[in-house]
Amino acid sequence: MAQAHRVAKTTDIEDEAGKAFKIGNLEIAVWKTGGKFYATDDICTHAYASMADGYVEDGCAECPLHAGRFEIATGKAMGAPVFTDLKTYPVRIEGDDIIVEVPDA
Repeated sequence: MAQAHRVAKTTDIEDEAGKAFKIGNLEIAVWKTGGKFYATDDICTHAYASMADGYVEDGCAECPLHAGRFEIATGKAMGAPVFTDLKTYPVRIEGDDIIVEVPDA
């Protein structure tokens, strides 16, 4: 079962950028790319770094620590040094609120 959480307003996240949020024990990043919103784990699967501190290019987020790239929409690791995908979470927009669904703790 999943729980829905309002994490931000749509105006809080610039296009081609991400922002970190904590929901319970989960550290997630909410991204805006191509005019759409997505949510992934915020912590890189290669080494402990906030993905939201990296940058977005061509629908991918690049880790600020070792430049590992992940496809934002799917969480797919795009090659060395990252091989493990980021988890993704459903996102919906209600009015100007960004809602992220995460598994129950």
